[in-house]
Amino acid sequence: MNAVIATSALAIAAAFVSMPIVRSRYGKPAMARAEAELARQGVRTSVLRENGMRFDASGHESAAPIGIAAIMIALAGLNFAGADLARPLNWVLLTLVLLGNGVILYSNLTAVQSVRAAFAKKGDPMLARIDVPALLKEAEAGFPDWTWTLQNIRHVLVFGGAALGLVLTALI
Repeated sequence: MNAVIATSALAIAAAFVSMPIVRSRYGKPAMARAEAELARQGVRTSVLRENGMRFDASGHESAAPIGIAAIMIALAGLNFAGADLARPLNWVLLTLVLLGNGVILYSNLTAVQSVRAAFAKKGDPMLARIDVPALLKEAEAGFPDWTWTLQNIRHVLVFGGAALGLVLTALI
């Protein structure tokens, strides 16, 4: 069972690094499309960068998933080795991954509302004028169509892998 838990942890690690890889490759075209949409809306194209909104894999967009992947790889190693420490770490880390991915999914599903709220919080009248759904739709068009399938597969791997790991940990 430890080998299955370890394999699940490796699948979770791979899932977490998949999106930064895609964002690294296609983030610039997505940003260009978003900026073109801003220009179409009569909003200065630099407003996103000025307010820390990006579509590439910079900053926390890479650091967090790569950090989680590294932790999952270490957890897999402990499980493959049959280390006593693996069991309590499975409980803690797989639960955190399960809950954290729930937050990520919620964030994905409420992106329009989240971006509107973030823009409103800034108090910048230029940001308040932005048609957020059109902006996000145009930015999404900068990524290949298969990106959204990959994102769904990623969620299945993370939710499924964490749940499987927790169930098997309970049976050990």
